[in-house]
Order: sequence, then structure tokens, then C-alpha cells
Amino acid sequence: MSFNLLIVDDSSSMRSVVKKIVDLSGVGVNQLLEAENGRRALEVLGDNWVDAVILDINMPEMNGLELLQRMSEDALLKNIPVVMMTTEASEAHVKTAFELGAKGFIRKPFLPEEVRTMLLGVLGFDDKGDYGERQRDPGGVDF
Repeated sequence: MSFNLLIVDDSSSMRSVVKKIVDLSGVGVNQLLEAENGRRALEVLGDNWVDAVILDINMPEMNGLELLQRMSEDALLKNIPVVMMTTEASEAHVKTAFELGAKGFIRKPFLPEEVRTMLLGVLGFDDKGDYGERQRDPGGVDF
């Protein structure tokens, strides 16, 4: 199994670090897309199939919470799992992120094992990459 991931962070060096950590995590990635802010992320989401988003909170133009708000208002985008990442994690931001639909939260810096566990969890898989507790459709259709 492999996934399409979108990394949204205003720092190109942080996006590179996150890409490397995702690679080291062992999570199968088909396509790893990037955006430098929420506005650009909406463009990327409009043009690409994305299975999950790793999203920074503090960014110019459109921050992570504003992007989450916009995603929650869109019938298709609101179903994409979002993992928030930040160095600054006030309780208010965490609460707001989850209220807007974030499925996970991870503080920078983080380890590949943390990223693997978080990504597989929000995508509905256990640590081994199995479906875990999720039930498959008895008719054989899994979407």
C-alpha cells in the first residue's frame, strides 16, 4: 500500500525534513506533494488526489487553522485526514484544530516512528499496515 501525502509548511527546509522523516518511517508513499501555505495547499488539493495532509499551524497568507476551516466546508476535502504539526502547541490551537476536523497532532521535532504511527492511525491502519479494527465491506468493496 502507498499513499499520496501533502506536506504544508512555510519553511522549505522543514518540508524537506518532514519528507525525509516520512521516508524513514517506512510508510509507503506514492506521491509526496508540498505547499508553502494554506492558499497553495487548496490549489494542490484541487488538482491532486491526496490521502492525508501533514499541516503546520503558523504560516503566512492562510495558516493551518484557516485551511482546516476551508477544508471542513468542502464535501470532498473534509474527509481527508489531517495531522497538525507545530513547535508551538497552545491548548486553544489544539482544541480548535480538532474541532475543525484534524485527526491527529504532532509536535516538532518528531521521530519517524511517531510519524508512522500517526499516519497509519489516521488512515485507518494498525502499526503493521493492516486494517486493524476496521471492518471490510462483506460485498468485497472497500471504498
